[in-house]
Amino acid sequence: MYHAKIIATPVGELTLIATDRGLSAILWENEGAQRVPLKPVSRNDHHPVLCEAERQLREYFAGERQQFDMPYDTVGTDFQKKVWQALLTIPFGETRSYLQIAEQIGNPKAVRAVGAANGKNPLSIMAPCHRVIGSNGKLTGFAGGLTVKAFLLALESPQKAQAGTQLLLPE
Repeated sequence: MYHAKIIATPVGELTLIATDRGLSAILWENEGAQRVPLKPVSRNDHHPVLCEAERQLREYFAGERQQFDMPYDTVGTDFQKKVWQALLTIPFGETRSYLQIAEQIGNPKAVRAVGAANGKNPLSIMAPCHRVIGSNGKLTGFAGGLTVKAFLLALESPQKAQAGTQLLLPE
């Protein structure tokens, strides 16, 4: 059984989904159910995992948290889970390319598969898929949208944003 809670954030409403074992998903506002299909889900605004996820996300958006400390309970293939684990190793304020992630998981030719697994990442923000960019430095696909991706990267690198460093949106 999955429990859900909807929270307001600077990047819109997020739906947090958890089991009793851990956080299972952070879904974007207006997101279709096909990217992270989890059922059945019932609303539970007081579930301890969801309340802890909300607290940590609020601290993140307030600039008070750089790392998340949550139990996770995700559903995916072994390959997807390997990619999602690699996302958790990207330091706050840094980015990696899809190629770097493919190399990290020991499969340098799987760049496209890494991109696909990144797109299915159920733990947006906490498993920081927004920190994965194209090899050319441009922002690429993101379930929350490229504007949100740029916002999150700027939130994590205020010194870069203040120095006028451009985040390269695709043309």
